[in-house]
Amino acid sequence: MGEAMTGTPLQRVRKQLGYSADGVIRLLRQRADVRGVPVMTAASLKTKLSRWENGHEQVSEPYQRLFREIYGRTNEELGFPADEEDDDTAELRARLEMARTVDADTIAVFRRQIDDARRLDRKFGGVTLLDQLRGTIDQVESLLGYNTIGGKREQLAGALTEASTLAGWEALDRNAIGQAWQHYERAKAAAREAMSPALLAHAMAEQAFILVDIGEAASAVEQVEHARQAAENAGPPLLRAWLAAAAGECLSAAGQRGDALRAFDAADTLLPPEPIDAELPFLFLGGSHLDRWRGNALGKLGEPEAIDQLTDVLPRVPEAFVRARTGLLVDLAYTFAASGDRDAALDHARQARRLASRIKSDRQLRRLDGLILPGSSAA
Repeated sequence: MGEAMTGTPLQRVRKQLGYSADGVIRLLRQRADVRGVPVMTAASLKTKLSRWENGHEQVSEPYQRLFREIYGRTNEELGFPADEEDDDTAELRARLEMARTVDADTIAVFRRQIDDARRLDRKFGGVTLLDQLRGTIDQVESLLGYNTIGGKREQLAGALTEASTLAGWEALDRNAIGQAWQHYERAKAAAREAMSPALLAHAMAEQAFILVDIGEAASAVEQVEHARQAAENAGPPLLRAWLAAAAGECLSAAGQRGDALRAFDAADTLLPPEPIDAELPFLFLGGSHLDRWRGNALGKLGEPEAIDQLTDVLPRVPEAFVRARTGLLVDLAYTFAASGDRDAALDHARQARRLASRIKSDRQLRRLDGLILPGSSAA
């Protein structure tokens, strides 16, 4: 917190957005190429950026404009001199001008940021991602708010949806329930703006997991069913398979055994042979993922075969997928505890706690705190 408040406004904005100095230099040069504006070499810019950010030199007008465009901020927010026309009209005109600069390259930059965040999430969890995602969300939301009708508006809204759903999942993992809910509300609104039933259905279904976590399983079932209906005619097979599995999880939490198992059977049937869709980079259902999901549901339902299902899945989950392995180990701890095998439950709980502490998964740590081992009152 203290570090974020030091330095010039220009430096603070860069840090808030999670950009490195080298990354900003690349963005400045890329934006200058699009504008046809001559700029310094990367080496010279590196020296200048340091002087600008430390307040040793004022940023000249051509570079002020480039900074406004890559950061999506006004002169005031960046610490630049105010425009002569310092009123609401000038502010609106500046915002509209920034939004008009959005092009395919801008969208590509945002999507790379979101894809990089997904990869980091799978490997390290949400230890450092939430602040970075908030920076991306703020930037995209600002540009979207002043973007007039056109294809880029829909693309910006799509990027905002994906960033917000990922932020919602990260917040849920940190046990920030209220914050997670608001991220998903923003995601749903953006998905409607993007006119994408697939993105809307995904955001709705993920939000339902919050309802499961707070004991509102019946409402979760209802919400996922609504999501499945929204994607019934427009959703690709991978999405419909994922939504069926999501329904299975919610139904199992509600104790509806038959419907839950039928939902997972439907997910198996719908899952395409190649469960990868470039249009749905946020969905992972191939390999061990669907089996792990079914095992989790079997455990919730108290089914004896849950142990065999989850034990079979564990060696198939890559160690690099730390978040997935953590959740699976917690599931195994619970299923072994339910079967009366104290030693196995304790062993898996210890492994899970070590991983959950490493990635700061407050959600899984909370689950472990609620584990009751055979012969004792708590783990």
